Amino acid sequence: MKIGLVAGEASGDLLGAGLMRAIKARIPDATFEGVAGPSMLAAGCVQWEQAEALAVFGLIEPLTEIPRLLKLRRGLLRRWKASPPDVFVGIDAPDFNFGLEKALRKAGIRTVHYVSPSVWAWRPGRVKTVKKAADRVLCILPFEKAIYDEHGVDAVFVGHPKASTLPIDIDIESVRELLDLGDGPVVAVLPGSRRGEVSRLGAMFASAAAILAQTHTGIRFVTPVASPGLRPMIEEQLASAGMSDRFCLIDGDSIEAMSAADVVLLASGTAALESALLGKPTVAAYKVAGLTAVILRLFNLLKTDKFTLPNLLTEEALIPEFIQEQATPQALAQAVAELLDDPARREEIGMQFATLRTQLALGADDRAADAVIELAG
Repeated sequence: MKIGLVAGEASGDLLGAGLMRAIKARIPDATFEGVAGPSMLAAGCVQWEQAEALAVFGLIEPLTEIPRLLKLRRGLLRRWKASPPDVFVGIDAPDFNFGLEKALRKAGIRTVHYVSPSVWAWRPGRVKTVKKAADRVLCILPFEKAIYDEHGVDAVFVGHPKASTLPIDIDIESVRELLDLGDGPVVAVLPGSRRGEVSRLGAMFASAAAILAQTHTGIRFVTPVASPGLRPMIEEQLASAGMSDRFCLIDGDSIEAMSAADVVLLASGTAALESALLGKPTVAAYKVAGLTAVILRLFNLLKTDKFTLPNLLTEEALIPEFIQEQATPQALAQAVAELLDDPARREEIGMQFATLRTQLALGADDRAADAVIELAG
């Protein structure tokens, strides 16, 4: 069996690698080819292009990349039409993958889209696009399948891979000792993994930390630096806020940083769900580029009043959210302080997040592999 794959970003690369391993456990001679990151490459994918080639974001920012992305998509389509895979799996990267999936499906190749786009949050009309592009959608959130069922789209809820792989029993004291964080309260600060996010949120988070340092004796902060290129910007932001000596910067390991924390302050995204699955009380903020925000509001593209995944999955919104103008150092510091000062509330939140984890920990890699193999016939 030959499987074509296109993964975007590091998260898609990890999903792809888990899917590949599960498929190979069932079909040892299965082969894989396409757009892959280092994890998929290590799992045995023949890499035609690196996954980071698709790492463009926002509504306005990607416009300059359109010619390059269209050329890449045409090249992939030519290769797979000439030598068709038994099934194609587009992993996330919907704006790139849907066009490719639609063309491959038209050419008679079975297509799977792994990870539904956020049709429940914005641009709900994309359900029609999905229906044209994918023979099957693999959903990682429980409420997504019902949306596709209503539109006659074959959808399978596989669970969330992170819920099965993140550590459950965390020795917090050992992690803090390893990072030399001391005995006081600890806040993990994650300003994002992309330059645009860090430029919009990093200084604000540093200022919020400075406010907290004035009211909480011995408080320390730990920040995972997502990539080496972001370190100079983060260091400059901390220096400007006078907080360099209160922060421990580590390279990339967001799970380690969050594991050490009493409370997590982060840029809303994948990290918010990871924090919840680790059982950590969390405060989230997000700011998009100014023009992107105008377009979202002008055309009423945002269809939900919640923007962190955990808040969409739990009966009570457990994560204080601050978006655009609401996100200020004072508001963030107050929200974090309220959690730091209320151990009972932190324990209650941790228990509710543990229940959420159980609901999502279904063995996504295996369920996704079964769904792909079944479709391939």
